[in-house]
Amino acid sequence: MSDLRIRSGLTTSFRWASAAPIAVAVMTALALAVPVRAADATGADPDSPATTDANAESTLPKVRVSAESEDADDTYAPMRSRSATKTDTLLRDVPQSITVVSERMIQDTSMQNMADVVRYVPGVGMAQGEGNRDTPILRGNASTADFFVDGVRDDVEYFRDLYNVERVEALKGPNAMIFGRAGAGGVINRVTRQAGWDDVREVSLQAGSWENVRTTADFGGGLNDRVAVRVTGLYEDSESYRDGFELERYGVNPTLALRLGESSQLRLGYEYYTYDRVADRGVPSFEGRPVDTDESTFFGNPTRSPTDATVNLATAVFDHEFGNGVSLRNRTLYGDYDKFYQNVFPGAVSEDGSTVSISAYNNAQQRENVFNQTDLLFSLATGAVNHELLAGVEFGHQETDNFRNTGFFNDVETTWIAPVGDPTISIPVTFRPDEDDNDNHIEAKVAAIYVQDQLKLSERFQAVFGVRYDQFDVDFRDDRTGEKLESDDDLVSPRVGLIYKPVEPVSLYASYSVTYLPRSGAQMSSLTASNESLDPEEYENYELGAKWDLRPDLSLTAAVYQLDRTNVAVPDPLDPSVSILVDGQETKGVELGVGGQVTDAWSVFGGYAWQDGELVDGARLAQLPDHKISLWNRYQLTPTWGLGLGLMYQSEMFASTDNSVTLPSFTRVDAAVFYLFNDRIQAQLNVENVFDEDYFANAHNNNNITPGSPLAVRIGVTVAF
Repeated sequence: MSDLRIRSGLTTSFRWASAAPIAVAVMTALALAVPVRAADATGADPDSPATTDANAESTLPKVRVSAESEDADDTYAPMRSRSATKTDTLLRDVPQSITVVSERMIQDTSMQNMADVVRYVPGVGMAQGEGNRDTPILRGNASTADFFVDGVRDDVEYFRDLYNVERVEALKGPNAMIFGRAGAGGVINRVTRQAGWDDVREVSLQAGSWENVRTTADFGGGLNDRVAVRVTGLYEDSESYRDGFELERYGVNPTLALRLGESSQLRLGYEYYTYDRVADRGVPSFEGRPVDTDESTFFGNPTRSPTDATVNLATAVFDHEFGNGVSLRNRTLYGDYDKFYQNVFPGAVSEDGSTVSISAYNNAQQRENVFNQTDLLFSLATGAVNHELLAGVEFGHQETDNFRNTGFFNDVETTWIAPVGDPTISIPVTFRPDEDDNDNHIEAKVAAIYVQDQLKLSERFQAVFGVRYDQFDVDFRDDRTGEKLESDDDLVSPRVGLIYKPVEPVSLYASYSVTYLPRSGAQMSSLTASNESLDPEEYENYELGAKWDLRPDLSLTAAVYQLDRTNVAVPDPLDPSVSILVDGQETKGVELGVGGQVTDAWSVFGGYAWQDGELVDGARLAQLPDHKISLWNRYQLTPTWGLGLGLMYQSEMFASTDNSVTLPSFTRVDAAVFYLFNDRIQAQLNVENVFDEDYFANAHNNNNITPGSPLAVRIGVTVAF
């Protein structure tokens, strides 16, 4: 057993349900006590958070209501974030590779979804996800559960939209100290638009290729000095370059901000988001390459391959400033998710390349999430060392129901053979449970406590030390067989980082972090009788990096890392009925990033990643290209005219870890034209794949490979009132 895991009296005393009110009370009591210590921090660096004023206790500061207390996202290079440390920190002072895709970048490139976002993020890709979900690949590790919204887990398998998003943050490497279990290769956090006292009145209309029509709206402002509201909305109706594909989605997200006196604020929000679309699993392979067919060809039946999701999210965030650098934040999220997908999809092609097998199934998932986080932040000085301290607790409860059916063609056969030259079928298919289909109920509970210290050791040296303890319990019930399984894991996840600043705009860092993936898996449905007692998988990340803010709105980043995966369960060669734990994989890489204003007229965003990932048997990791390059440029020719140019290159990669099918390398060029009619009306034209390059974007396995989009055009107009 790893020395980073503990089992002790905490297992029985730290129960999640009863501990929540006690922990919050303790945190509040600590907060009231801390100012006495913090007030002794005189003589510290005046730029340090630990600095206090002799009269600070008599005047409480006014609270600024914002989503994350970050800098404005009207450039390509946001310089601050609180997601990586839960404190408002300069990105260059976080010892971790982080890429922030700002609101300005999202708008200029006409991004609509998470697949659009990661195209310009070094070290991150997007798998196909069976055509029904976002599946990012971070440093060689694919996951559907490592999504967060405003720092809280959003782990259901669905397609997310950007209509209510202020920025998207990719935090690479294990992040368990802040975000909890999993997040092996990193996490993706969406920071949403929140109510504030600045007036917002904006409507965007967009139309494009394949009958794409999309409109978004954003209205908000202060009703009075103490109350502010904001509402964002979306409607989209679209087809695609893929035959039979249809999409309709809409969402609305009202938020409310309340100033509760001079030192407290309360933010409330609710999102309703839903869509209906076709689950498209692409094309199969033949002789080690994607089958040679038109990019529009649908293998299977698009009319019998629907997927839909309905998401209801309610949030409440309470902030209180005690003064003297002491603050308390309590955040609650309730999520209700209803997801369904059905596939009539391709399998293997025959040896002579003439026919392809078609299969079908469907799956329904319902989940309720409840998470509560309480963070206490305070500053103090011990001699010449300044501290920014964080202490927090998190409690969560998740209930999930999964139900799967197998498709039977003509109510008899589970596979149908179709000609490769005409693979879109309309054979009757019925769906009913097969003996191996899932029908399960899962209840997961998490209770966590964490502490972190950001130290300013001197003008040149800083450090970050943190550790998190998670108690993660899963109860699994198979409603087909009556089998019941359970697991309980006690996880200790450390993070250590050291920063050296030769000059103020430059940071050189070294870091180490650990995270765990319990045997229940990222979606808590992988628990079996043979693995329920095994230790979780462990991921260790070693990283060296550099960050340089060349100017206040231009930054360069570089990172070199090694990510090791251990505690992987495999059958014992001497007794296959028994599982043993072995080293699983190693991923090494280099990530370079750039973002911001090169000149007042020229903005850039992008990066380069070299990645080398292998399993212990020497096989290459799936969908991990050796090289990925992306660079977006916007040049403002005149105050009214601007041009955009984007370049993406990706080297070849394997569709799966058996390394038998290769997706070819490709280069894609995008472009844009911007025109400002006046300070209230602006228009833009975005062209995707300008040179109509034939390429394959991603895959789910060797026979589910997605062709990339041919040349596509979007025209948009944004009107501010």
